[in-house]
Amino acid sequence: LSSESSNNMATNITWHSSHLARADREGLLNQRGVTLWFTGLSGAGKSTLCCALENELFANKKSTYILDGDNIRHGLCSDLGFGPGDRQENIRRIGEVCNLFTDAGLIVLAAFVSPYKADRDNVRQLLDKNQKDGDE
Repeated sequence: LSSESSNNMATNITWHSSHLARADREGLLNQRGVTLWFTGLSGAGKSTLCCALENELFANKKSTYILDGDNIRHGLCSDLGFGPGDRQENIRRIGEVCNLFTDAGLIVLAAFVSPYKADRDNVRQLLDKNQKDGDE
């Protein structure tokens, strides 16, 4: 028997919380988890800026991770094209990854062609919601 509904969404999943809070991980790393989102046209220098910033943060003993649009499309989003629906799903997935890495206390440098304000706003709302939940 399938545990999926008609729209292929799993119905038998449960979120398992860690015994550690975000603040615990941030304390260990001596930094706040945050996502910095770089957007612009292809070839505009998003990844170049992220790499330069990562080098500076690393020199200051900060733990970072760059999420680059092309790199992500080699794996996590390799099944997506570049139409509006696929672009929306690409940014949704990236937002979820940013949320997990930020919760881990990392400084996430996200470099994506993200042309739709609504998609960026959805990521911002996800990150803001989970920042507030982590502060409680």
